Amino acid sequence: MVKLVLVLGDQLSSGLSALREADKSRDVVVMAEVADEASYVRHHPKKIAFIFAAMRKFASRLKDEGWTVEYTKLDDADNSGSIVGELIRRAEAHGATDVIATEPGEWRLISLLEESPIPVHQFADTRFIASHKEFEDWAKDRKELRMEWFYRQMRRKTGLLMDGDDPVGGKWNYDHENRKPPPGGIDFSGPMQFTPDDVVEDVLDLVERRFDNHFGALRPFWFATDQEQARRQLTRFVKHALPKFGDYQDAMMTGEPFLYHSLISFYINAGLLDPMEVCEAVEAAFRAGDAPINAAEGYIRQIIGWREYMRGIYFLEGPDYTTRNGLDHTRDLPGFYWGDETKMHCVSQAVAQTAEEAYAHHIQRLMVTGNFALLAGVDPHQVHEWYLAVYADAYEWVEAPNVIGMSQFADGGIVGSKPYISSGAYINRMSNYCKSCEYKVSKKTGEGACPFNLLYWHFMDRHRARFENNPRMGQMYRNWDRMDDDRKETVLKEAQDWLSALDKGALV
Repeated sequence: MVKLVLVLGDQLSSGLSALREADKSRDVVVMAEVADEASYVRHHPKKIAFIFAAMRKFASRLKDEGWTVEYTKLDDADNSGSIVGELIRRAEAHGATDVIATEPGEWRLISLLEESPIPVHQFADTRFIASHKEFEDWAKDRKELRMEWFYRQMRRKTGLLMDGDDPVGGKWNYDHENRKPPPGGIDFSGPMQFTPDDVVEDVLDLVERRFDNHFGALRPFWFATDQEQARRQLTRFVKHALPKFGDYQDAMMTGEPFLYHSLISFYINAGLLDPMEVCEAVEAAFRAGDAPINAAEGYIRQIIGWREYMRGIYFLEGPDYTTRNGLDHTRDLPGFYWGDETKMHCVSQAVAQTAEEAYAHHIQRLMVTGNFALLAGVDPHQVHEWYLAVYADAYEWVEAPNVIGMSQFADGGIVGSKPYISSGAYINRMSNYCKSCEYKVSKKTGEGACPFNLLYWHFMDRHRARFENNPRMGQMYRNWDRMDDDRKETVLKEAQDWLSALDKGALV
């Protein structure tokens, strides 16, 4: 009996569990570009184009390998518009009565497949290092689910950067060496940029027609769209950028969107690169003396530590995770997240870069756009949907814990032991943004005071009952208490006035 084999747009891997379970001589692979998946949030045009182009090329590769593939393009006349609709249509055409699938990385899709009128057997996604059960076993009975302890388990499991039972260099973590402010200049020209071929150009024309009202620039488009191209970008990063990645991974610079970052999360998360393949390339560079330990360890930690931990948290916490709002924040996401003008140079830089590239690095996301949203009390679900929409590497399993948990503290402290908030001082230390800002980072109050300075204390004051006994925040409350009453009153009033202006749509 013929079975359908569903392959989703972020499952573009030859070793996919659904493909391993199928019979190439009999079963039919189903792939589909559907309106539901492109628009359930208003995805960045570059993200849509990347996924569609990579899907088309992966489908061609499967055909070359001998698979029968039924592929639906977005503008096909008989496109049903949904994944389940396409499964029904293809099942009728081939007389199939059930479907093989690899578990999606989103509760929404898992539920859709479970409710499908055609039975869908979902196999574990074995492209990850830790299974759901492995993470659950690690998390069981722990009072705190801190990533560092999980990361060490993943190091031992994979053997990456290990000397027997001990970490290379005698330490598990070299993060304290990876916090240098921006250098005077960048001697790396950025990621490899690929000229669109005919397949990509067809997709770009399609996306231009169908999603011209989505936030972000479609062209120029330079992403890798197949495994060979993605591997070339990996090689370029390891050779030319990895040596300085660690030092400057937290730095931010006006007009420098890429610095020494790899820009391969797009490709790992879509399945074009295997995470262990990437980590092994980074480790090989270290062991050959071509990259320092702080760079190699810091990069590998992002993949086998943070990436795996995020997935573990997402599935451990369940389908309601994205609705959590532990701090009861209700402010609407400001228009400048969608490109409206703002006088905050750091925010405008991060948003403009996001619009242009569908990319911003982790500190821009956490300590600029995320930090502002948290300080201002923005509804975390709106923040979550923005991040899911605008970044080409964003899939809910990895994006939601980063935003709901780490960035917005909306999960009540499962991911982070304290909120990731800062005044303008942190942004000034780690970037050159403040030099070009209309606000003055050195001003705490008064005309031209940096909003991050005002909102930092406003956040601390309004959430005092929750955080004053947090051992990582106690010192800041003691600093606040040492201020005289008049100054505290001025800070809180100016912060509230600024937020009121924001709510009224004023240019802030």
